[in-house]
Amino acid sequence: MAQDKGRAAPGAAAGRGTYAVGDARRQKILDTAVEHFAQWGFNASSLARIATDCGITQGGLLHHFRGKEDLLLSVLAQSEEHDVERLFSAPAEEVPSLAAHFAAVVALAADNARRPGLVRMYNTLVGESGNQGHPAHDYFRQRYARVLGYSVDLLRAGVARGEVRPGTDCEAVGREVLAVMDGFQIQWVLDPEGVDMAVLLRGYLDRRLREITVAGTGL
Repeated sequence: MAQDKGRAAPGAAAGRGTYAVGDARRQKILDTAVEHFAQWGFNASSLARIATDCGITQGGLLHHFRGKEDLLLSVLAQSEEHDVERLFSAPAEEVPSLAAHFAAVVALAADNARRPGLVRMYNTLVGESGNQGHPAHDYFRQRYARVLGYSVDLLRAGVARGEVRPGTDCEAVGREVLAVMDGFQIQWVLDPEGVDMAVLLRGYLDRRLREITVAGTGL
């Protein structure tokens, strides 16, 4: 008898269900790993403890990730995907204004305040990864270079179109913005109730924008 075209084959439905369960389990492992890396760093974290907190065996965890380094890089890639979406969402052919970029940076800081585990993990791993043998060393070097390069390009484009004052040291401003954002993140991790990093960052970027733009306008 011919199969009803409007109804999926039982095997296909079961396959989709299996994939969904696998995807959910993989995400649970990633979320749990974030908390472990945030609390203990990479070196002191244990795949066995992560697996236990996920309610699976270490062998079950290794079905999804080849090892602890693979798990770490997968966690970082997932976080990077979110940040790229927020900071670099403009179409490739469009160059956002500096004010629009600074507003996106503030929005990302507000998002981060709702992701405390990721922010704690980031701060922990940045400190650890200063060691060249750390598996995230190259990731963080490349990430900083990429974000800095993007910011400097926007500043230079602003100078070229008359938005930013001529003679502005674009690389220095780009590095300063990164340093201030990271500094507010550290202060927030230490005192999340007393520090509003998005508000503080907005105030700083507003003042900086007024200083370096030709029109002297802020956010």
